[in-house]
Amino acid sequence: MPGAVPPEAAVSGSAGAGWAARAVPYGPAAVAALFTLAQLALVVPGTGLGWDETVYVSQVSSHAPAAFFSAPRARGITYLAAPVAALTDAVPPLRVWLALLSGAGLFLALRVWRGLLPAAVLTLAGGLFAGLWVTLFYGPLVMPNLWVALAALFTTGCLLRAVRNPSSRWAPAGVCAGVALVALMRPSDALWLALPLGAALLLVRSWRRPLLLAALVAGGALGSAEWIAEAYSAYGGPAARLRRASEIQGHLAPYFSVDDHIRALGGRTLCRPCDVPWRNPVTGVWWFALPLLAGGGALAARRTRHRAEILLPALTGLVLALPYLFLVGYAAPRFLLPAYALLSLPVAHGLLRLAQRVREARPALRPAAAALSVTVLGLHLGVQFTVLHSTVSSFRVNGERLDRMAAELGRQGVRPPCVVSGPDAVRIAFRAGCSSRQVGGHDGSITHAALRATAETRPVAVLVTNGAEPPPYARAWRSRPLPDFGPWRFRAYLSPAARPETGPVTARD
Repeated sequence: MPGAVPPEAAVSGSAGAGWAARAVPYGPAAVAALFTLAQLALVVPGTGLGWDETVYVSQVSSHAPAAFFSAPRARGITYLAAPVAALTDAVPPLRVWLALLSGAGLFLALRVWRGLLPAAVLTLAGGLFAGLWVTLFYGPLVMPNLWVALAALFTTGCLLRAVRNPSSRWAPAGVCAGVALVALMRPSDALWLALPLGAALLLVRSWRRPLLLAALVAGGALGSAEWIAEAYSAYGGPAARLRRASEIQGHLAPYFSVDDHIRALGGRTLCRPCDVPWRNPVTGVWWFALPLLAGGGALAARRTRHRAEILLPALTGLVLALPYLFLVGYAAPRFLLPAYALLSLPVAHGLLRLAQRVREARPALRPAAAALSVTVLGLHLGVQFTVLHSTVSSFRVNGERLDRMAAELGRQGVRPPCVVSGPDAVRIAFRAGCSSRQVGGHDGSITHAALRATAETRPVAVLVTNGAEPPPYARAWRSRPLPDFGPWRFRAYLSPAARPETGPVTARD
C-alpha cells in the first residue's frame, strides 16, 4: 500500500490540501452533533424496547427477571446500557443516554482519522454514514451493531496512525481497545475485523510491527474473555457454544443473501425468512451505488499520498460484509453497519475527488455540478428519512400493542412474581414485570413439568396465537383474549394463581 508516490499526485493528495483548508474546521463534530439531535427528535420519542433489546436490558434491570441469554449473544451492549437500565425501568432515559453516547462515539471514531485524511473527507463520510436510516434508527437502541461499526472505524484509524507514526504510544493502545470493544459486542465480528488488519500488517513490509499484531490479538482476547468463560460454564466450551449459535442462526453455511438484504432496505429490521416482495426499489438505489462509489474512490486513491488510508478501510469494510452476505441465511440491515462505516471513507474520497476534477477541467460546469450534487444528496436523504419514519412508526405501534397486552395480563392477575410463556413472551413478560420462560426452541429454558409446577405457586400465563391449542395442563385454565398484535390474535391461558382485579372468574371466555 505505501510506497513511492508521484510528485504530482502527492501535491494534491487524495483531493488536495485545499479541501482541508476550505472545509469546516469542526465538520466531524458538527456531523456528530446533528446525528445526536436527529436521534433525539426522530427516534427516541415514544419507542419501547424491541425483542433483542429486552433480552439485553433485562440482564441488568430490576424491573423483571433476566430473559434467557442465547448462545449467539454477547453482553457488551448490556454493559453499555447498564448505567441507566440499572437505575430506572423507564425507556426514554435509556434512549437519550444511548443517543448521546452514539453521537460521542461517532465523533471519536472520526476524530482518530484527523491528520490521516482531509477534514472534508471525514465530514462527508460521517454525514453519509450518519444519514442512513439504519444508522439513525439503531443509534439510541440497545443493539450492538452500530457499536461494532464505530469501533471498527476507530480501530482501523488507530492502526494507520500507528504505522504512520511508529513512535505513537496511544495508537497501539487504541487498536487493542477498539478490537476489544468489537469482541465485547460481537466476538465473531472481531475475528472478521482482525483478518484484513492482521493481513495488512503481515503483507506490507514497512508495517510489520509485532506490537500491533499483539494489540490485535490481545484486544480480541480481552473483549471475548467473558463470552468464552460463559461458554465453558453454560455450554461445555467455545466450540459447543459456536455450534449452538450456528443452529440458532440457521446453520451458518454458504448462502447468497444479497437479495435478502436488498429487500430489507425498505425498513424491515429483520427479514427471516426473507420471502417478501421488493415493493420499493427506490430504497435500494444507494445500495447498488455503494460498491461502485467505494470502488471508484479506491481507484482514485491508488496514486495519492492517502492511498493506504482509503484502501485499508475499503478492504476491511468488504471483509466485514462477507459473512452476512454469503454465510447467514437471512438479513437484517444492522448487520452491514460496520461495512457502511468503513466504506463511507472511500465513497467520500471518490465523490470529492470527482468534484475537484470537474472544477479543474470544466469550470463552467461548476454551478450545474453543484446543483446536481445537492439534488442527488437531497433525494438520497429524502429516501432515508422516509424509510426511517416508516420504521419508527411501526416500531412505536408495536410497542403500544405490547404495552396493552401486558396491561391486560396485569388486570387478569398476572403480576410479579409471575411467568409468561409462548409467542413473544420475552417482550410481554418484561413489560408485565414477569419472567419469560420457553419450553422449547432457541430460548428453551424450562420443561412443561417445571412450568406446570411453577403454576401451582405463582401466576403463569401461557400465550397462544391464532387459535392454537395450549399445552394439555393449561386447557382447563381460565383464558382471556389479549389485544391483537397486527395479524396475530393472542389468547392467554391463566393459571389459578392469577386472580383478576375485578369481576368473576370464569373457566373460559
